[in-house]
Amino acid sequence: MSAIQIKDVPDEVREALAAEAKRSGKSLQAYLLALLEKEARFARNRAIVEQTPLPGAKLTVEEIVAAVREARGDGTPESGSEVA
Repeated sequence: MSAIQIKDVPDEVREALAAEAKRSGKSLQAYLLALLEKEARFARNRAIVEQTPLPGAKLTVEEIVAAVREARGDGTPESGSEVA
């Protein structure tokens, strides 16, 4: 395991983090480690999403709206009711 040190943390930031840690029943160390782990998971998820083409990514807004309406059974919109 590695150690991370953060310098020049403003007092108000440290106090806010310590208060959140206390509210969640954790030490500041455990609270900050959980935050770092969560960010690392999000970073991995972003990397996976960026590498994976999404189905329908090249659809137009009109095609998406039509597909949603069809799935809902709404059919075609009446004239004047263009709200998605």
